[in-house]
Amino acid sequence: MADTYLTLQAASQGWYREKMSKFLAFAIPVTSAEQARQHIAEYQKKYHDARHVCWAYMIGASRTEFQSNDNGEPSGTAGRPILGQINSFQLTNIVIIVVRYFGGIKLGTSGLIAAYKEAAREAIIGANIIELHEQTQIEVTFPYISMNSVMKTIKDSGSDIMEQIFDNSCYMKLSIRSDHADILQKKLSDIDGTTIHNP
Repeated sequence: MADTYLTLQAASQGWYREKMSKFLAFAIPVTSAEQARQHIAEYQKKYHDARHVCWAYMIGASRTEFQSNDNGEPSGTAGRPILGQINSFQLTNIVIIVVRYFGGIKLGTSGLIAAYKEAAREAIIGANIIELHEQTQIEVTFPYISMNSVMKTIKDSGSDIMEQIFDNSCYMKLSIRSDHADILQKKLSDIDGTTIHNP
């Protein structure tokens, strides 16, 4: 099913050494390409003394948004092998950053590919992989008098309340599994005075 996906429960690290070169790998769960790029910028700053800070990320349950970067390594020897490991574990909503400290001995194209691949793999296998459901956000407004009905419907649906404002006219922003969103929207619409707004 396209609305379930695999990602990491928490950030993880891996380490690999080849001919005096050290490869430090960091696998981090993210929810957007923007968040992935923020992490990349942080690590580039933190490891500014390293020869290369290479990376790849994959975003979305459909796994169609991705990017990789060799950061000065020969084309296709770093970013692509990192992305290859993300693919081989079927992961998404993840960024993997591999920091290389050059040890003075050149590894050659095949050596680099193997090293970046292994470092990325080490970071992944050190992590806890979890299955999540793609989420849809729903915004709903309703009169205060309908509060009990709305709250019961939300509770029964298993959705999470992201924001809420209670006044004469009440507002809620909900997050729910995408495959359950239509049912929740219909049930909420059936409650008097309730209006659904899709953000």
